[in-house]
Amino acid sequence: MAEEKLPSRKDDYAEWYNQLVIKSEMADYAPVRGCMVVRPYGWALWENIQQALDKRFKATGHVNAAFPLLIPKSFLEKEKEHVEGFSPELAIVTIGGGEVLEEPLIVRPTSETVIGYMYAKWIKSYRDLPILINQWGNVVRWELRTKLFLRTLEFYWQEGHTAHASSDEAQEETLRMLDVYADFAITEAAVPVIKGIKTENEKFAGAVQSTTIEAMMGDTRALQSGTSHFLGQNFAKAFNIQYLDMNNTLQYCWTTSWGLSTRFIGAIVMTHGDDQGLILPPRLAPIQLVIIPIYKNDSERSSVMEVVEKLKTELSDIRIKIDDRTEVTPGFKFNDWEMRGVPLRMEVGPKDVEKKSVALSRRDRPGREGKSFVPQSNIGETVKTMLADIQDSLLVKATTFRDDNIYDPKNYEEMKEILSNGWAYSWWCGKESCEIRVKEDTKATTRCIPLDQEEGSGTCIVCGEKAKKKVYFARSY
Repeated sequence: MAEEKLPSRKDDYAEWYNQLVIKSEMADYAPVRGCMVVRPYGWALWENIQQALDKRFKATGHVNAAFPLLIPKSFLEKEKEHVEGFSPELAIVTIGGGEVLEEPLIVRPTSETVIGYMYAKWIKSYRDLPILINQWGNVVRWELRTKLFLRTLEFYWQEGHTAHASSDEAQEETLRMLDVYADFAITEAAVPVIKGIKTENEKFAGAVQSTTIEAMMGDTRALQSGTSHFLGQNFAKAFNIQYLDMNNTLQYCWTTSWGLSTRFIGAIVMTHGDDQGLILPPRLAPIQLVIIPIYKNDSERSSVMEVVEKLKTELSDIRIKIDDRTEVTPGFKFNDWEMRGVPLRMEVGPKDVEKKSVALSRRDRPGREGKSFVPQSNIGETVKTMLADIQDSLLVKATTFRDDNIYDPKNYEEMKEILSNGWAYSWWCGKESCEIRVKEDTKATTRCIPLDQEEGSGTCIVCGEKAKKKVYFARSY
């Protein structure tokens, strides 16, 4: 229910987000600190995200499987960089069935190790390659500072894990899946993302190279929204994943991993939401159209509901909700569904029945600007066209906002000023010391070296030395 107004984004963005996630019934706090309960409305959005991604994974030859939640501790210790990267976040099981375990078990923070162990059993020959497997599941990372969807102890995601016969093939897979994520984000979620490479300092623990899609939220902070990693032969050597090549010579495989999680729900909330609440992209919205019948008595109700049922039948391929609650006013319903971000609202009252029309209100255009009266005839095409236009408009608006808040500062002092409320796109020498200085001075980090890197060279924005790459710097979630 939407009794109270949300805080404005300008006054308190963090509290706006927290209250919106709760009030829109996307999620709630669990009894374990840092964990969340994803409520049906939030889970319906996640299911639509899953379907959009799963379709893309299968189209590129991947299949789904399931691997265990518990991993022997010794597995993580086989890949030194991996265990060092994850050790502060591990949840460890030491007692099972009332007995102290011989070997502690890790509640998986990610599954490279256990999947590497299985791949070593399954792969014998070049004929067994490539292996292209994805799993949908949950993982646990013991985060100290948590925020619903964006960073929780337990979260839901998909993680792809592949093994290949050559480095080139594995690197091609890494970029292919990054393209899949970018296409999903832009096409389905209307979230404009920048594809790029993570710096050595920011890459995944155990990877040779990490690639990422980075999005700008409504407060100009960055959100890492999906990652794809080229693991080289690091995990193959740690877990002895080998195959006999065509010359009958034993070779180590080349592996990748890639993942996108429920944190992307947070990306959708913060990219499109406004002071009234959520604005969900039609392609992913659990409810694309809410129909609100308006009447004063039983006679009006009968004629209005007859039309509503007819419209529902004609719109059968749209995700619809008919709000026929009698205990609340139409005005309350308008505000309630506006807060929940339903892309399109249809009102049907006695006058609409008489005129054979309906009132449509677009969520992306508040007030009178987004309201129109359309004929009931050909309503299916009218609604589909409007939903498509809302989807396109959300992407345009988010892209414009992002581009308007990315700057190319002239010097380090200007950069520090920009990073308080925007992104800097600047030349960087590649030294970790310059990254650390920026983080200490501004709390901003390198987000990515964009794949569509411009040619040329410049001087590092931090130290003034020669630089061959430009990188995005921003404060992030």
